[in-house]
Formats: sequence, C-alpha cells, structure tokens
Amino acid sequence: MNVRIEDSWKQRLQEEFDKPYFAELVRFVKHEYSTQHILPPAKNIFYLFDVCPFDKVKVVIIGQDPYPTPGQYYGVCFSVPEGVVIPPSLENIFREIHNDLGTPVPQSGNLDRWVEQGVFSMNAVLTVRAYQSGSHRNRGWETFTDAVIKKLSDEREHLVFMLWGSYAKAKIPLIDSSRHLILTATHPSPRSADYGFFGCRHFSKANEYLRSNGIEEIKW
Repeated sequence: MNVRIEDSWKQRLQEEFDKPYFAELVRFVKHEYSTQHILPPAKNIFYLFDVCPFDKVKVVIIGQDPYPTPGQYYGVCFSVPEGVVIPPSLENIFREIHNDLGTPVPQSGNLDRWVEQGVFSMNAVLTVRAYQSGSHRNRGWETFTDAVIKKLSDEREHLVFMLWGSYAKAKIPLIDSSRHLILTATHPSPRSADYGFFGCRHFSKANEYLRSNGIEEIKW
C-alpha cells in the first residue's frame, strides 16, 4: 500500500501493509470513503505516523477510535484542531496535568506540541463514520495497531506507555514491561475520571522515568 507515512515507519510496517488482512482493510476503507462521510479526511489517516518518526517516540498513549464529530479528529488521539472546543476527556487530561505539574491549563486542544516532542497518541482504530462511534471496529485496524505497539515495544527501549481504561489496558500483553514503563488508570472521560484517572500523576511519573534514563522530558 502506498500511503503518506514517514520512512522509518514505512520500512517497519511494510510487512503489515503486505498482509492479506490489510488488503481487505484497504478495500473496506476505500469503499467507505466513497459511499459514506468518513473521518478523518483520507490524507490524515496516517498523520501521526508521518509527523512522529519511529525513533523519536518517547511516550505512547492508546485510545480506542476517533472522535466521530466532523471537524474534531485529524489523526492524533484525544487531540482536536486549533480553535475547536476542547472535548471533555481532553479537558480532564489537562486538569490532571495542571494538578500534577502545576502548569497552566492550555487554551488549545491541539496536541501537535506533544507529538513534536515524541508523544505518540494513537487510536487503535484509525477511521470512523461521522456520528457513528465504533463503526470501523473489528475490520482490521486493531490488528495493524497491535503490530505497531509490539514493534515499538520490541525495537525501542525506555518508552512510557499510558494505558487509560480497560480497552487500552488490554494491550499490556503486547508490551515488554522489563524494557518500558507501563502506566495504567481509568479512562479520562467524565464517566470514569473520578475513579482513578484524577490523581494518577502519570505525567510527572513519565517525566521522572524519562529523566532517569537520560531522555529529555515532555513539556506537557
């Protein structure tokens, strides 16, 4: 498959692109884009991979699937474009960062500033029908993104994996805990943030771990 994706990722993921499941996924996604309103815009499906090279990744955040509201999702999990209202889960993430590190709450929900520092915030499913949450689950994306997680675990060292909620925690078997730091909490959504996300201090813990391994910390 010929996608716009940074070379370090393309080389490592070519074997996934060449597998039968991915060919089937491509057929499904192309048909959906031609017949339905699909998010993100097609050119942004692999946006995160294109702007955050494999060797630059420091922190991995795993989400489930994209925001289904048009105008919100552009390829980075939890992030929204500049000027778009900050969604509730991201509001809670900012609140926890403020409580954890004392930094001001950002006015913008665009997380490209994190991505540029090596925060790889990836949904397990990379496309969705507008207004239909979960509509592209179990079509092959999860197989692909599981391979991405395993590739990061196997070929990198001293990464921080932030796994929020039961769906993300289910990815733990893909990660070598002897090589990386795994941080778990409830999901930051308003339904669950009070039950373990607030107070998790993942952001200071991540920075402490990075510093202890000689890696520049993230300016959250």
